[in-house]
Amino acid sequence: MNSPNPALVSQREAEPLPRLALLLFCAAYVLPGLFGRDPWKSADITAFGYIVDIAQGKTSWLTPTVGGLPADGALLPYWIGAAFVRLTTPWLDPAFAARLPFALLLALALTLTWYAAYHLARTDSAQPLPFAFGGEASPVDYARAVADGALLALIASLGLLQLGHETTPELAQLAAVSLYLYGLAVSPQRPWAGGIAAMLALPALAASGAPSIALVLATIGGLLSLRSGRPDARRLAACIGVGALLSIGAAAALGAWANRLGGYRDAAQVIGLARQFAWFAWPAWPLALWTIWQWRRRLLSEHLAMPLGCTAALLVVWVAMAGSDRALMLALPPLAVLAAFALPTLQRSAAAAIDWFSVFFFTIAAATGWVFYVSMQTGVPAQPGANIAKLSPGFENRFSLVALAFAIVGTLAWAWLVRWRTGRSRHPLWKSLVLPAGGVSLCWLLVMTLLLPPLDNARGYRSMTQRIAQRVPAGSCIAAPGMARAQIVALEYLGGWRVDAVTPAEATRCEVLMLPRTQKAAAPAWQFVSRERRNRNDDDVIDIYRRAPAVN
Repeated sequence: MNSPNPALVSQREAEPLPRLALLLFCAAYVLPGLFGRDPWKSADITAFGYIVDIAQGKTSWLTPTVGGLPADGALLPYWIGAAFVRLTTPWLDPAFAARLPFALLLALALTLTWYAAYHLARTDSAQPLPFAFGGEASPVDYARAVADGALLALIASLGLLQLGHETTPELAQLAAVSLYLYGLAVSPQRPWAGGIAAMLALPALAASGAPSIALVLATIGGLLSLRSGRPDARRLAACIGVGALLSIGAAAALGAWANRLGGYRDAAQVIGLARQFAWFAWPAWPLALWTIWQWRRRLLSEHLAMPLGCTAALLVVWVAMAGSDRALMLALPPLAVLAAFALPTLQRSAAAAIDWFSVFFFTIAAATGWVFYVSMQTGVPAQPGANIAKLSPGFENRFSLVALAFAIVGTLAWAWLVRWRTGRSRHPLWKSLVLPAGGVSLCWLLVMTLLLPPLDNARGYRSMTQRIAQRVPAGSCIAAPGMARAQIVALEYLGGWRVDAVTPAEATRCEVLMLPRTQKAAAPAWQFVSRERRNRNDDDVIDIYRRAPAVN
């Protein structure tokens, strides 16, 4: 008969990841993409537009607008970004200054996930079985090893890669979810600290545009705390209740309530949902399933019930929102913590499969990136560079010695990491997640150094606004009814034009009119000038009109 506790961990296996290596992992993941690029399509540049307009005093802090279009209720992230832009003006570029706090929020989410896993692994129910003759892992070392695994699982999650590096309210939501999970996790050892953390996380989540998610998590947390039977459980439940009330108040005050539920048209959409989850949450989801199976007799224990409850609640929200990737991103911290508890029971064959898949996949991906880079710089081989030019027409190919140096260092570090991991004397619990996390960090670093010029051109709006500037005089007033917020921000920030996105074409006083391709301006009041698209094969197309001269 199987023991209800499946974990058998020696002191050797509980060796923690060196702190310097852990910090380098986080730095290699968080810092690339922070420098040398424009805001990207479309949520990234949209959020930046509200941030920079608030910071420059062009719009109100309480009711911000872009081109006259109001923001949603996610005002807290906009305020944070605007404060950074205002404090660093004129020393830093506004786009870089706006990204700084969101990079800090990503780092905060990583840190809080580590501490949540650490405190959960310190609980009595999570401790591995003692050995008959001693030699089992000490509670502190075991908890550190599990926490290292949780952090690596979060870094390795493919879905966090792009969304986690954008300037969007979802980064604040991610940090708030991580803070809430930390509050639940630390509450058995530090009741007051855990209660306050959970209480603050919920209104922060609501003020960042996710009040419904805050209430769902509050319900789960309240039920788990009351069920635990601890003497301080009611105190935690009370703090969560206060946080829920504050969430309702914050959402009402900021106008954050909105219906974001989606529907399903056919079975293909459901299949697409499963496919999205399979790659988005890799490699955390198979490890989380292994945790559930191996610890199935202790699923109601605190170290499993807390991350499992939060993960299940957030996955339900994701399904209800018809597969929103930004909703799914919020489930990654508790899913990573849940995945970390698979490591004490992971079989050698499964660990080897993860290792070899990571080695082949990320080595091939890195080699492909280097081939494209060499082709862009030297023209040999010719086809990769031609493909880049086709996908990102008009980009300016720049050589940067600093970017090349970082790419070389990152590639050498990957080679060393592969050599270290394939050695025969590697026993730590977190060993199976080193290569997935290192591979993701390497690929992100290479993309943000070697391939940044074409990617920035393809994902940004600068080249489009430069072409528009050849036809629209600087400082012109542009009427843009029906255009996307991302396009409006690009016209205002990158082009420097005054944009009115709320007045209809027949009532505007602007001399220039811009419409999506699907709309047509009424003739003879407006004369067609040109059609501009962001990229060759992109659906981001704008038709430009000029007011027709009056007929005497």
